[in-house]
Amino acid sequence: MLRYFRALLPREERFFDLFDRHAQTVVKGGLALQDMLRGGDETLVHCQRVSHFEAEADGITREVLTAVRRTFITPFDRVDIKNLITSMDDAIDQMQQTAKAVILFEVREFEPPMREIGTLLVESANLVGKALPLMKSIGRNLQMLTAMTEEITKLEGRVDDLHDIGLKELFLKHRDANAMDFIVGAEIYDHLEKVADRFDDVANEINSIVIEQV
Repeated sequence: MLRYFRALLPREERFFDLFDRHAQTVVKGGLALQDMLRGGDETLVHCQRVSHFEAEADGITREVLTAVRRTFITPFDRVDIKNLITSMDDAIDQMQQTAKAVILFEVREFEPPMREIGTLLVESANLVGKALPLMKSIGRNLQMLTAMTEEITKLEGRVDDLHDIGLKELFLKHRDANAMDFIVGAEIYDHLEKVADRFDDVANEINSIVIEQV
């Protein structure tokens, strides 16, 4: 009876499968966001793609939170698992917020620093995707995990710099023109910066788990 009952429960390994599925969905969302930032007639299509991947990621997050409740033995502390998947989900949620702003303000052209930020966000997403499988053997992969999270933090810093540069360029471009163009552009920059902040949160959660496990 006990064997049958335990067979119904999610296995510890399932968490890593779910983490990987979520991370790959975040990567897809980042690529859709990058495509959106190229602008043009297909902008709305890419916004919709971002929303599609965000909804997919939400579903995986719910699976993780359900598994946490049903699993006797988890690979990490339950709170750490919740915090990690929530931080990952926050990253793609913020991508969707960016896409929503683009739809709301009918933006079809994007400044070069915005497009560069999009590239850095994809890099951050890819690093998260590569880091999560390594957490199956944290001790053996300690140096690589540390290097990856440090790189995500550096990327967040570069996004901050591009955010400031972009705002300055935007101000100079529109200070004698339509103020609304500056306001809309600043809104997009702020959303993009928040995506990078959320990836930095993911890096911090990974580091927290690593510290507890070694």
